[in-house]
Amino acid sequence: MLKGKNIILGITGGIAAYKSVTLLRGLVKAGAEVQVVITPAGREFITPVTLSALSGRPVICDFFTANTGEWHSHVDLGLWADAMVIAPATASTIGKMANGIADNMLVTTYLSAKAPVFVAPAMDLDMMAHPTTQRNIELLRSYNNHIIEPKEGELASHLVGKGRMEEPEKILEVLDKFFDQQSDLKGKRILITAGPTYERIDPVRFIGNFSTGKMGFAIADEAADRGADVTVVAGPVSIKPSNPSVKVIGVESARQMLDACNKLWPECDIAIMAAAVADYAPANPADKKIKREHQGVPTIELVKNPDIAATLGQSKREGQLLVGFALETDNETDHAIEKLTRKNLDMIVLNSLRNKGAGFGVDTNQVSVISKNEQRTDFELKSKRAVATDIIDCIAEAGK
Repeated sequence: MLKGKNIILGITGGIAAYKSVTLLRGLVKAGAEVQVVITPAGREFITPVTLSALSGRPVICDFFTANTGEWHSHVDLGLWADAMVIAPATASTIGKMANGIADNMLVTTYLSAKAPVFVAPAMDLDMMAHPTTQRNIELLRSYNNHIIEPKEGELASHLVGKGRMEEPEKILEVLDKFFDQQSDLKGKRILITAGPTYERIDPVRFIGNFSTGKMGFAIADEAADRGADVTVVAGPVSIKPSNPSVKVIGVESARQMLDACNKLWPECDIAIMAAAVADYAPANPADKKIKREHQGVPTIELVKNPDIAATLGQSKREGQLLVGFALETDNETDHAIEKLTRKNLDMIVLNSLRNKGAGFGVDTNQVSVISKNEQRTDFELKSKRAVATDIIDCIAEAGK
Protein backbone atom coordinates (compact mmCIF):
# COMPACT_ATOMS: atom_id res chain seq x y z
CA MET A 1 0.00 0.00 0.00
CA LEU A 2 3.03 2.34 0.26
CA LYS A 3 3.87 2.13 -3.43
CA GLY A 4 3.70 5.57 -5.01
CA LYS A 5 3.02 7.35 -1.71
CA ASN A 6 4.83 10.59 -0.90
CA ILE A 7 6.24 10.38 2.61
CA ILE A 8 8.01 13.03 4.67
CA LEU A 9 10.39 11.35 7.11
CA GLY A 10 11.25 13.67 9.99
CA ILE A 11 14.34 12.81 12.02
CA THR A 12 15.22 14.50 15.31
CA GLY A 13 18.23 14.46 17.60
CA GLY A 14 18.00 11.20 19.48
CA ILE A 15 20.12 8.05 19.56
CA ALA A 16 17.24 6.18 17.91
CA ALA A 17 18.02 8.13 14.71
CA TYR A 18 20.08 5.12 13.65
CA LYS A 19 16.79 3.22 13.26
CA SER A 20 15.59 5.88 10.85
CA VAL A 21 18.03 4.59 8.26
CA THR A 22 16.33 1.19 8.33
CA LEU A 23 12.91 2.86 8.21
CA LEU A 24 13.95 4.98 5.23
CA ARG A 25 15.30 1.94 3.41
CA GLY A 26 12.04 0.07 4.09
CA LEU A 27 9.91 2.94 2.79
CA VAL A 28 11.92 3.20 -0.41
CA LYS A 29 11.90 -0.57 -0.89
CA ALA A 30 8.09 -0.51 -0.54
CA GLY A 31 7.92 1.95 -3.44
CA ALA A 32 7.39 5.21 -1.56
CA GLU A 33 8.90 8.55 -2.50
CA VAL A 34 10.60 9.85 0.65
CA GLN A 35 11.74 13.34 1.52
CA VAL A 36 13.86 13.48 4.66
CA VAL A 37 13.58 16.57 6.86
CA ILE A 38 16.08 16.54 9.71
CA THR A 39 16.64 18.85 12.67
CA PRO A 40 20.09 20.39 13.28
CA ALA A 41 20.45 18.10 16.32
CA GLY A 42 19.49 15.13 14.18
CA ARG A 43 22.52 15.74 11.93
CA GLU A 44 24.73 15.03 14.94
CA PHE A 45 23.44 11.45 15.01
CA ILE A 46 23.09 10.55 11.33
CA THR A 47 24.62 12.26 8.31
CA PRO A 48 22.59 13.77 5.46
CA VAL A 49 24.91 11.98 3.01
CA THR A 50 23.66 8.57 4.18
CA LEU A 51 20.03 9.66 4.09
CA SER A 52 20.32 11.31 0.69
CA ALA A 53 21.98 8.23 -0.79
CA LEU A 54 19.11 6.04 0.38
CA SER A 55 16.25 8.40 -0.50
CA GLY A 56 17.63 9.69 -3.78
CA ARG A 57 16.76 13.23 -2.69
CA PRO A 58 18.71 16.04 -1.01
CA VAL A 59 18.03 16.11 2.72
CA ILE A 60 16.34 19.26 4.02
CA CYS A 61 17.48 20.74 7.31
CA ASP A 62 17.42 24.52 6.98
CA PHE A 63 14.89 26.96 5.58
CA PHE A 64 17.22 27.76 2.68
CA THR A 65 20.47 26.52 1.15
CA ALA A 66 23.29 28.70 2.44
CA ASN A 67 25.43 28.90 -0.70
CA THR A 68 22.62 29.44 -3.23
CA GLY A 69 19.85 30.98 -1.17
CA GLU A 70 17.39 28.36 -2.49
CA TRP A 71 14.25 28.47 -0.35
CA HIS A 72 12.78 25.20 0.96
CA SER A 73 9.03 25.67 1.03
CA HIS A 74 7.44 23.95 4.01
CA VAL A 75 4.05 24.79 2.47
CA ASP A 76 4.86 22.92 -0.76
CA LEU A 77 6.14 19.97 1.26
CA GLY A 78 2.94 19.91 3.31
CA LEU A 79 0.85 19.76 0.13
CA TRP A 80 3.09 17.15 -1.52
CA ALA A 81 2.99 14.55 1.24
CA ASP A 82 0.53 11.69 1.65
CA ALA A 83 1.86 11.18 5.18
CA MET A 84 4.47 12.58 7.53
CA VAL A 85 6.39 10.29 9.88
CA ILE A 86 8.56 11.70 12.68
CA ALA A 87 10.83 8.94 13.92
CA PRO A 88 12.45 9.40 16.32
CA ALA A 89 10.45 12.19 17.95
CA THR A 90 12.32 13.58 20.95
CA ALA A 91 10.69 15.24 23.95
CA SER A 92 11.90 18.60 22.66
CA THR A 93 10.36 18.18 19.21
CA ILE A 94 7.11 16.78 20.64
CA GLY A 95 6.89 19.84 22.90
CA LYS A 96 7.48 22.20 19.99
CA MET A 97 4.91 20.41 17.82
CA ALA A 98 2.30 20.45 20.58
CA ASN A 99 2.77 24.15 21.25
CA GLY A 100 3.43 25.46 17.75
CA ILE A 101 7.05 26.52 18.28
CA ALA A 102 8.16 26.66 14.65
CA ASP A 103 11.86 27.36 15.06
CA ASN A 104 13.14 24.70 12.66
CA MET A 105 12.22 23.29 9.26
CA LEU A 106 10.79 20.07 10.69
CA VAL A 107 8.25 21.70 13.01
CA THR A 108 7.35 24.30 10.39
CA THR A 109 6.68 21.51 7.90
CA TYR A 110 4.58 19.69 10.49
CA LEU A 111 2.45 22.79 11.04
CA SER A 112 1.91 23.04 7.26
CA ALA A 113 1.14 19.36 6.69
CA LYS A 114 -2.28 18.54 5.27
CA ALA A 115 -1.64 14.79 5.41
CA PRO A 116 -1.84 12.47 8.43
CA VAL A 117 1.10 12.71 10.82
CA PHE A 118 2.64 9.73 12.63
CA VAL A 119 4.81 10.38 15.68
CA ALA A 120 7.18 7.76 17.12
CA PRO A 121 8.47 9.05 20.47
CA ALA A 122 11.93 8.02 21.65
CA MET A 123 13.58 9.19 24.88
CA ASP A 124 14.72 8.05 28.30
CA LEU A 125 12.10 6.58 30.62
CA ASP A 126 11.96 9.52 33.06
CA MET A 127 11.50 11.99 30.22
CA MET A 128 8.81 9.79 28.73
CA ALA A 129 6.97 9.49 32.06
CA HIS A 130 7.20 13.20 32.90
CA PRO A 131 3.77 14.88 33.09
CA THR A 132 4.89 17.54 30.62
CA THR A 133 5.77 14.96 27.98
CA GLN A 134 2.59 13.02 28.60
CA ARG A 135 0.55 16.22 28.29
CA ASN A 136 2.27 17.12 25.02
CA ILE A 137 1.70 13.66 23.58
CA GLU A 138 -1.97 13.81 24.50
CA LEU A 139 -2.20 17.25 22.90
CA LEU A 140 -0.76 15.84 19.68
CA ARG A 141 -3.17 12.93 19.88
CA SER A 142 -6.09 15.32 20.36
CA TYR A 143 -5.01 17.10 17.16
CA ASN A 144 -5.56 13.77 15.33
CA ASN A 145 -1.89 12.86 15.10
CA HIS A 146 -1.17 9.13 15.18
CA ILE A 147 1.09 8.23 18.12
CA ILE A 148 3.19 5.11 17.60
CA GLU A 149 3.81 4.16 21.21
CA PRO A 150 7.40 3.46 22.30
CA LYS A 151 8.33 0.09 23.74
CA GLU A 152 9.92 -0.97 26.99
CA GLY A 153 13.52 -2.13 27.00
CA GLU A 154 17.08 -1.07 27.67
CA LEU A 155 17.62 2.59 26.84
CA ALA A 156 20.70 4.64 25.97
CA SER A 157 21.11 5.44 29.69
CA HIS A 158 21.26 1.66 30.31
CA LEU A 159 18.12 1.99 32.38
CA VAL A 160 15.21 -0.27 31.49
CA GLY A 161 11.75 1.17 30.87
CA LYS A 162 9.38 2.67 28.32
CA GLY A 163 11.01 4.93 25.78
CA ARG A 164 12.50 2.78 23.00
CA MET A 165 11.30 3.89 19.59
CA GLU A 166 9.13 1.27 17.91
CA GLU A 167 11.07 -0.92 15.48
CA PRO A 168 11.14 0.27 11.84
CA GLU A 169 9.40 -2.88 10.64
CA LYS A 170 6.46 -2.20 12.98
CA ILE A 171 6.27 1.44 11.87
CA LEU A 172 6.09 0.25 8.26
CA GLU A 173 3.24 -2.08 9.24
CA VAL A 174 1.38 0.84 10.87
CA LEU A 175 1.74 2.93 7.71
CA ASP A 176 0.79 0.07 5.43
CA LYS A 177 -2.32 -0.66 7.49
CA PHE A 178 -3.26 3.01 7.52
CA PHE A 179 -3.17 3.32 3.74
CA ASP A 180 -4.95 0.00 3.38
CA GLN A 181 -7.75 1.37 5.57
CA GLN A 182 -8.07 4.58 3.59
CA SER A 183 -10.38 2.87 1.13
CA ASP A 184 -11.99 0.11 3.21
CA LEU A 185 -15.15 2.21 3.67
CA LYS A 186 -15.06 3.88 0.26
CA GLY A 187 -18.58 4.28 -1.11
CA LYS A 188 -20.25 3.45 2.20
CA ARG A 189 -22.91 5.87 3.42
CA ILE A 190 -22.77 6.17 7.19
CA LEU A 191 -25.19 7.85 9.58
CA ILE A 192 -23.86 8.76 13.03
CA THR A 193 -25.71 10.33 15.94
CA ALA A 194 -23.70 12.33 18.48
CA GLY A 195 -24.02 14.47 21.57
CA PRO A 196 -26.95 14.94 23.95
CA THR A 197 -30.55 15.88 23.31
CA TYR A 198 -32.23 18.72 25.14
CA GLU A 199 -35.88 18.28 26.12
CA ARG A 200 -37.43 21.66 26.89
CA ILE A 201 -39.14 22.38 30.20
CA ASP A 202 -39.73 25.99 29.14
CA PRO A 203 -37.91 28.34 26.71
CA VAL A 204 -34.82 28.59 28.97
CA ARG A 205 -34.65 25.23 30.81
CA PHE A 206 -34.27 21.66 29.65
CA ILE A 207 -33.68 18.05 30.63
CA GLY A 208 -30.38 16.80 29.22
CA ASN A 209 -27.14 15.04 30.05
CA PHE A 210 -23.39 15.64 30.10
CA SER A 211 -22.54 14.29 26.63
CA THR A 212 -20.18 16.50 24.59
CA GLY A 213 -20.34 14.58 21.31
CA LYS A 214 -16.58 13.89 21.31
CA MET A 215 -16.96 10.15 20.76
CA GLY A 216 -19.47 10.47 17.94
CA PHE A 217 -17.44 13.11 16.11
CA ALA A 218 -14.24 11.07 16.51
CA ILE A 219 -16.01 8.12 14.87
CA ALA A 220 -17.26 10.42 12.10
CA ASP A 221 -13.75 11.70 11.39
CA GLU A 222 -12.31 8.18 11.36
CA ALA A 223 -14.99 6.88 8.99
CA ALA A 224 -14.61 9.85 6.65
CA ASP A 225 -10.82 9.50 6.66
CA ARG A 226 -11.35 5.94 5.45
CA GLY A 227 -13.46 6.93 2.48
CA ALA A 228 -17.02 6.88 3.81
CA ASP A 229 -19.73 9.42 3.03
CA VAL A 230 -20.60 10.49 6.58
CA THR A 231 -23.54 12.45 7.97
CA VAL A 232 -23.74 13.27 11.68
CA VAL A 233 -27.05 14.09 13.31
CA ALA A 234 -25.88 16.00 16.37
CA GLY A 235 -27.62 17.34 19.42
CA PRO A 236 -26.46 20.64 20.96
CA VAL A 237 -22.64 20.45 20.94
CA SER A 238 -19.80 22.96 20.69
CA ILE A 239 -17.41 20.84 18.59
CA LYS A 240 -17.03 20.30 14.87
CA PRO A 241 -15.61 17.44 12.80
CA SER A 242 -11.96 17.68 11.77
CA ASN A 243 -12.65 16.11 8.37
CA PRO A 244 -14.30 18.76 6.17
CA SER A 245 -16.24 16.16 4.19
CA VAL A 246 -18.38 15.20 7.23
CA LYS A 247 -21.88 16.67 6.95
CA VAL A 248 -23.57 17.77 10.19
CA ILE A 249 -27.30 18.16 10.81
CA GLY A 250 -27.99 19.96 14.07
CA VAL A 251 -31.03 19.06 16.17
CA GLU A 252 -32.18 19.74 19.71
CA SER A 253 -34.61 17.08 20.90
CA ALA A 254 -34.90 13.32 20.64
CA ARG A 255 -37.90 13.59 18.32
CA GLN A 256 -36.02 15.94 16.02
CA MET A 257 -33.10 13.50 15.99
CA LEU A 258 -35.45 10.62 15.16
CA ASP A 259 -37.04 12.57 12.30
CA ALA A 260 -33.62 13.33 10.79
CA CYS A 261 -32.48 9.70 11.17
CA ASN A 262 -35.66 8.34 9.61
CA LYS A 263 -35.05 10.48 6.52
CA LEU A 264 -31.41 9.40 6.16
CA TRP A 265 -31.51 5.72 7.21
CA PRO A 266 -33.16 4.20 4.10
CA GLU A 267 -30.25 5.38 1.92
CA CYS A 268 -27.48 4.45 4.38
CA ASP A 269 -25.35 1.33 4.65
CA ILE A 270 -24.35 1.79 8.29
CA ALA A 271 -25.79 3.66 11.26
CA ILE A 272 -23.81 4.24 14.47
CA MET A 273 -25.96 5.43 17.37
CA ALA A 274 -23.40 7.23 19.54
CA ALA A 275 -25.70 10.00 20.83
CA ALA A 276 -26.76 10.11 24.48
CA VAL A 277 -30.47 10.55 23.84
CA ALA A 278 -32.61 11.69 26.78
CA ASP A 279 -34.95 8.87 27.80
CA TYR A 280 -37.73 11.24 28.90
CA ALA A 281 -39.16 14.61 27.92
CA PRO A 282 -41.62 16.97 29.66
CA ALA A 283 -45.18 16.13 28.58
CA ASN A 284 -46.29 19.77 28.46
CA PRO A 285 -43.38 22.19 28.10
CA ALA A 286 -44.30 25.75 29.00
CA ASP A 287 -44.29 28.34 26.24
CA LYS A 288 -43.10 31.02 28.68
CA LYS A 289 -40.41 30.99 31.35
CA ILE A 290 -41.68 29.42 34.57
CA LYS A 291 -41.34 32.13 37.23
CA ARG A 292 -40.32 30.99 40.67
CA GLU A 293 -41.82 34.07 42.31
CA HIS A 294 -45.37 33.51 41.02
CA GLN A 295 -45.94 29.84 41.79
CA GLY A 296 -44.80 26.98 43.98
CA VAL A 297 -42.47 24.17 42.99
CA PRO A 298 -43.78 22.90 39.64
CA THR A 299 -44.57 19.27 38.97
CA ILE A 300 -43.12 18.15 35.65
CA GLU A 301 -44.87 15.20 34.06
CA LEU A 302 -42.53 13.18 31.89
CA VAL A 303 -43.20 11.02 28.85
CA LYS A 304 -40.92 8.47 27.22
CA ASN A 305 -38.89 9.61 24.26
CA PRO A 306 -38.81 7.41 21.16
CA ASP A 307 -36.02 4.82 21.06
CA ILE A 308 -34.12 5.89 17.95
CA ALA A 309 -31.90 2.82 17.66
CA ALA A 310 -34.85 0.44 18.14
CA THR A 311 -36.88 2.35 15.55
CA LEU A 312 -34.10 2.04 12.98
CA GLY A 313 -33.72 -1.61 13.95
CA GLN A 314 -37.36 -2.27 13.08
CA SER A 315 -36.94 -0.84 9.57
CA LYS A 316 -33.46 -2.26 8.93
CA ARG A 317 -33.21 -3.96 5.56
CA GLU A 318 -30.86 -6.74 4.51
CA GLY A 319 -27.34 -5.47 4.05
CA GLN A 320 -27.64 -2.59 6.51
CA LEU A 321 -25.49 -2.58 9.67
CA LEU A 322 -26.80 -0.99 12.87
CA VAL A 323 -24.44 -0.23 15.76
CA GLY A 324 -25.61 0.88 19.19
CA PHE A 325 -23.93 2.21 22.33
CA ALA A 326 -24.46 1.21 25.95
CA LEU A 327 -23.15 3.39 28.76
CA GLU A 328 -23.76 1.40 31.92
CA THR A 329 -23.10 1.61 35.65
CA ASP A 330 -23.85 -1.99 36.71
CA ASN A 331 -24.36 -5.45 35.16
CA GLU A 332 -22.76 -3.93 32.09
CA THR A 333 -22.50 -6.98 29.84
CA ASP A 334 -26.00 -8.30 30.59
CA HIS A 335 -27.59 -4.92 29.93
CA ALA A 336 -25.59 -4.45 26.70
CA ILE A 337 -26.57 -7.86 25.30
CA GLU A 338 -30.21 -7.25 26.22
CA LYS A 339 -30.13 -3.96 24.27
CA LEU A 340 -28.37 -5.65 21.36
CA THR A 341 -31.20 -8.17 21.06
CA ARG A 342 -34.16 -5.93 21.87
CA LYS A 343 -33.17 -3.19 19.43
CA ASN A 344 -32.20 -5.56 16.58
CA LEU A 345 -28.63 -4.28 16.52
CA ASP A 346 -25.75 -5.95 14.74
CA MET A 347 -23.14 -4.68 17.20
CA ILE A 348 -23.03 -2.73 20.45
CA VAL A 349 -20.24 -0.64 21.97
CA LEU A 350 -20.18 -0.98 25.74
CA ASN A 351 -18.50 1.29 28.24
CA SER A 352 -18.96 1.79 31.96
CA LEU A 353 -18.90 4.85 34.16
CA ARG A 354 -17.09 2.65 36.67
CA ASN A 355 -14.02 2.68 34.41
CA LYS A 356 -11.83 5.66 35.23
CA GLY A 357 -11.28 7.86 32.17
CA ALA A 358 -14.42 6.65 30.36
CA GLY A 359 -17.72 8.43 29.83
CA PHE A 360 -18.81 12.02 29.28
CA GLY A 361 -16.64 15.12 29.02
CA VAL A 362 -13.22 13.40 28.89
CA ASP A 363 -10.83 12.84 25.98
CA THR A 364 -10.42 9.11 26.67
CA ASN A 365 -12.65 6.08 26.65
CA GLN A 366 -12.51 2.36 27.35
CA VAL A 367 -14.89 0.16 25.42
CA SER A 368 -15.84 -3.39 24.58
CA VAL A 369 -17.44 -4.25 21.25
CA ILE A 370 -20.02 -7.06 21.31
CA SER A 371 -21.32 -8.56 18.08
CA LYS A 372 -24.69 -10.15 17.34
CA ASN A 373 -23.32 -13.62 18.10
CA GLU A 374 -22.10 -12.24 21.47
CA GLN A 375 -18.45 -12.32 20.44
CA ARG A 376 -16.73 -9.72 22.62
CA THR A 377 -13.57 -7.68 22.02
CA ASP A 378 -12.20 -5.66 24.94
CA PHE A 379 -9.98 -2.63 24.39
CA GLU A 380 -7.78 -0.75 26.83
CA LEU A 381 -8.18 2.90 27.84
CA LYS A 382 -7.32 5.11 24.85
CA SER A 383 -7.98 8.54 23.40
CA LYS A 384 -11.43 8.80 21.87
CA ARG A 385 -9.88 9.12 18.41
CA ALA A 386 -7.97 5.85 18.96
CA VAL A 387 -11.18 4.25 20.28
CA ALA A 388 -12.92 5.45 17.11
CA THR A 389 -10.32 3.58 15.06
CA ASP A 390 -11.00 0.39 17.01
CA ILE A 391 -14.75 0.74 16.55
CA ILE A 392 -14.48 1.42 12.82
CA ASP A 393 -12.06 -1.51 12.46
CA CYS A 394 -14.73 -3.78 13.98
CA ILE A 395 -17.42 -2.36 11.72
CA ALA A 396 -15.27 -2.66 8.60
CA GLU A 397 -14.45 -6.27 9.48
CA ALA A 398 -18.13 -7.07 10.05
CA GLY A 399 -18.97 -5.61 6.65
CA LYS A 400 -16.57 -7.81 4.72
